[in-house]
Amino acid sequence: MVTAKTGILSSASAGDGTTSTAAQRVIVDFKDALVDYRTASLEAISLFCEPMQTETGGDIDITIAKPSMAMEKIDEGQTPAYQSNNLRNERVSVDEWGIAVGVTRRMIEDSRFNEVELALNEARRAVDRHITKHVMYALFGKYDATLGTGYSAADITTASEANIELFANVKNGAFFGATPGTAAASSEGRLVEYGDYSVSDLNTLGGHYVASAASVTGTNDIAMIDLTTAMNLIAAKGGNADLIVVNPSHVKNLLDMADFSITHAQYENSRTGDAAVAADALGGAAGSGVIGSLFGMNILVNPYVPQGRFGVFDTSVKPMSYVERRGMTVEEANPGFGIVGSYMSMRYGLKVIRPETGVVVINTA
Repeated sequence: MVTAKTGILSSASAGDGTTSTAAQRVIVDFKDALVDYRTASLEAISLFCEPMQTETGGDIDITIAKPSMAMEKIDEGQTPAYQSNNLRNERVSVDEWGIAVGVTRRMIEDSRFNEVELALNEARRAVDRHITKHVMYALFGKYDATLGTGYSAADITTASEANIELFANVKNGAFFGATPGTAAASSEGRLVEYGDYSVSDLNTLGGHYVASAASVTGTNDIAMIDLTTAMNLIAAKGGNADLIVVNPSHVKNLLDMADFSITHAQYENSRTGDAAVAADALGGAAGSGVIGSLFGMNILVNPYVPQGRFGVFDTSVKPMSYVERRGMTVEEANPGFGIVGSYMSMRYGLKVIRPETGVVVINTA
């Protein structure tokens, strides 16, 4: 997590010659290519979210059709009964997020580099980090007071479906909770029969926040049964699990599995020089985060996946909606005399609206 450094960038912020000697003038700035807090290469929105546009802010309602029609036998001279769609509602809250940057004129004059450009580049990376974290925390049910993710000021673990399906309780949505066949009061519920599985059968299978069966101590261990359980939960509702998302601490456990194969898809390397050589050696992992496959599912590693959790998803159907009122805009600011500043802001909302497409495995050992 990056801690925000508030205030205006000035020559006094240029760094120390030693820990006790203030710098008198800016001699060297670290270029982005040399020192950079790397943003996650995962395109979180395109991978997990269905983009939508809205003409208003505030709370937006999305209707989703349930399976609700069936063929019937028609005898001669009879007319089949009229049927209609059965819909459920999902409410998405659209909020505004922004960042303001400022650089003093003296700092601009004393620096050998374009400090305004460097500040705006870092602000853009801050936006990337924010979006990735927001998507991941909402996807994995991780509590964050600022983002509004989680349930009842805590991570989503054993919460019942009757509680987490309500917008008032889980602003960013969630996958099926415990006893998914029991809906909230005055609600038809999100769980519907599929194939040969009745609502009762699906309820017996359980919710989509699963306690890990790993026996090894450590919050980032993975058991084979965790994966097969997740695949079963998704397949029983008509999906086909094709992606496992882990954090870096899971990677060693994956490498210890005999069935784990490291395979990289072909990718286009746009880097040059030493960076190109390093990227070629890493293969697709450098560009996409995909580090291999297991049970036919790609494995993607991302540092914003919460510790002690990993997810299994069917990416053919996006689990989340990304509702955009206004994309990223940059405006000139006027912080004061001798200061150059800019505002960057955007308005959007995120929510898990397809609870059948993902399973979160939780290890609290």
